[in-house]
Amino acid sequence: MEALVETVQRYASLEQLAPLLRALAALLIALLLSRLVRRAGRTGNGAASPRQVALLRSLGSWLVLGLGAAWALRELGFDLAALLGAAGLLSVAVGFAAQTSVSNLISGVFLLLERPFAIGDVVEIDGTQGEVVSVDLMSVKIRRFDNLMVRIPNETMLKSKLSNLTHYPIRRYDLNFGVAYATDLERLRETLLAVAEANPLCLSEPPPLIIFTGFADSAVTVQFSTWCRTDRFLELINSITVEVKEALDATGIEIPYPQRTVHLKGPLPPSATGVVGAAARSEAEA
Repeated sequence: MEALVETVQRYASLEQLAPLLRALAALLIALLLSRLVRRAGRTGNGAASPRQVALLRSLGSWLVLGLGAAWALRELGFDLAALLGAAGLLSVAVGFAAQTSVSNLISGVFLLLERPFAIGDVVEIDGTQGEVVSVDLMSVKIRRFDNLMVRIPNETMLKSKLSNLTHYPIRRYDLNFGVAYATDLERLRETLLAVAEANPLCLSEPPPLIIFTGFADSAVTVQFSTWCRTDRFLELINSITVEVKEALDATGIEIPYPQRTVHLKGPLPPSATGVVGAAARSEAEA
């Protein structure tokens, strides 16, 4: 009780109340400026993404509040150097205890600033493909096409190879297959170009691309590439594959099965002669 009375007497005079009033004024000014900073980002010119604006507003607001708190403590007579030293030691201890969380937090800031993708984009990372539904400071949440949610830490997102499948307005689909060695390749080229021209999803610019990629064991390998709008990509895959198969069947162009030619040297043993003869008769009958 005596300590309370002494405290009241200590702050009884206006001269002794002045530091406390200045500290309260500093806190009030910091709060007002913090609110102004949070509202200022809402009138941006659209050059930054909404998440970047939100991040900058939050950082600016906390910075103003921190400066206001330091100002108030100084008015109350606290030694800021000692407080900063203690805060430094505390931050080191917390950093060692939460290295993963701090790494994810910093990686999240870099992701928000770099903007390799946005909410709604379809991405692929470490074999996981799906739509980005949330970009947070600690992790990115992706909804796979089988409707499963996958949470990927920001540190993994920053270190791994990431493909944004919907970043550009158009995409190319590469259909790879093989045709028999007896195929007229010029006729094949005309057939494929006719398929692309008849498909409304295929873009005329960039034009379709046909590349004869090599000679396999049983076929000449071909890459048939067509362009379409990104939002119609799956439709193109389904339609163009069926149309190519139907066109090849209509023109008599064969997609061969794997084959092997066996050359026998020397006379066959007696045990194998009957087997080879039976196989030859079966083939002749067929």
